[in-house]
Amino acid sequence: MNIHPTAIVDPSAKIAEDVIIGPFCVIESDTVIESGCEIAARVSIKSGVYMGANCKVFENAVIGGIGQHVCPPGPPGKVRIGSNNTFREFCTVHRSIKEDGFTEIGDGNYFMANAHIAHDCVIGNNNIVANNVMFGGHVHVGNRAFVSGGVAVHQFCSIGSYAMVGGQSHITKDVPPFVTVDGLTSRVVGINRVGLRRSGFTSAQIARFKDAYNVVYRQGLSWKETLETLRTQFNQGEEALLYEMLSVSTRGIVQARTQPSLKVNMGELEQESSDDSAAA
Repeated sequence: MNIHPTAIVDPSAKIAEDVIIGPFCVIESDTVIESGCEIAARVSIKSGVYMGANCKVFENAVIGGIGQHVCPPGPPGKVRIGSNNTFREFCTVHRSIKEDGFTEIGDGNYFMANAHIAHDCVIGNNNIVANNVMFGGHVHVGNRAFVSGGVAVHQFCSIGSYAMVGGQSHITKDVPPFVTVDGLTSRVVGINRVGLRRSGFTSAQIARFKDAYNVVYRQGLSWKETLETLRTQFNQGEEALLYEMLSVSTRGIVQARTQPSLKVNMGELEQESSDDSAAA
């Protein structure tokens, strides 16, 4: 192991032979760090953390801190992290507040500086989470979502796979799969075509996603009618993710942005008309 002499590593921690641990790190007991991981300076990895292979943790990140809960129900749980994840500077990941629970992070995720993953979050695979994103407790994120800088996600909300959430959005309801949320209004503005293309979907598949989107946001159906249409007509492959999320949603979904009405100052309009007449 390549452990800097200023690092403090509990003797009971299970660390693979090729792990790199930088200066002034603290690795507590009851931790597992698998092969290929690189831990930069001043990182704290707390008790109860399992970290899969080939993860990179940058300066001053804290992985496995106690959940920020005023009245936790008992001893804390653990953090379970997959492989090939990146945690940039000052990221924080908190343990479950349930003794037998986990905060879970899958594989291939990229968390930029100051991202916060609260207790009992469940994050899928290959997501990009930009600077200063805040996930409240129990937030679920699917796969290949992009969450832009400064986004705040309320506890117990979900972000569907292939969704794109614009910068500084405030998310208080579930974000359906493969949609785009506008950062200014925090409302849905269409499907995430760019993200879907980058994920390898064909034009025909993207058209199906658009049809499913229209069922939810354009046809004016009741909630029951919407779910039944999705269940019966969009039940194959990734398009079925929309029904799967909506059918179990308890918070409701982010609504579509509506075009603002054009407000005209009639006095200014009359003045422009007079000016035009005088010029003629």
